[in-house]
Amino acid sequence: MSKIQLNFLDHVAIRVKDLEASAAWYENLFGLTRYQVPEWGDFPILLFTGKTGIALFPARTEDPVLDPDSRNIKIDHFAFNVSKESFEAAKKAYESEGIEYHFMDHHTFHSLYIRDPDGHILELTTLVVPEVDFYGSGVASHGK
Repeated sequence: MSKIQLNFLDHVAIRVKDLEASAAWYENLFGLTRYQVPEWGDFPILLFTGKTGIALFPARTEDPVLDPDSRNIKIDHFAFNVSKESFEAAKKAYESEGIEYHFMDHHTFHSLYIRDPDGHILELTTLVVPEVDFYGSGVASHGK
């Protein structure tokens, strides 16, 4: 399998009990900048420093804690940012290697999801709008 060129760790997705309390904690303690994309609804709440951050999702506290597919409180997945070219190369590599993947269109990003040998979810994500529109003040809006 050919190597996929990664740019940087984009985000770690965390399942939390209280979205607003967790967002405020990360904003206040670490000075992370809050982004919410209107098309996504109430979550995820993204909190970034530069181009690296966390994505907060609501935990489903009724899910069994030890079930590996649980959506309970845990780290949900981690994501690497890749160029559009590397994103397309990754799709081709996954297909040629028989690696099952899931594509998602997140309006401002496109993502591919796979599982590593231990079942951890790994996301490759690529920006599909101009960088300034997301990391600047264009498409993403601070706060609600």
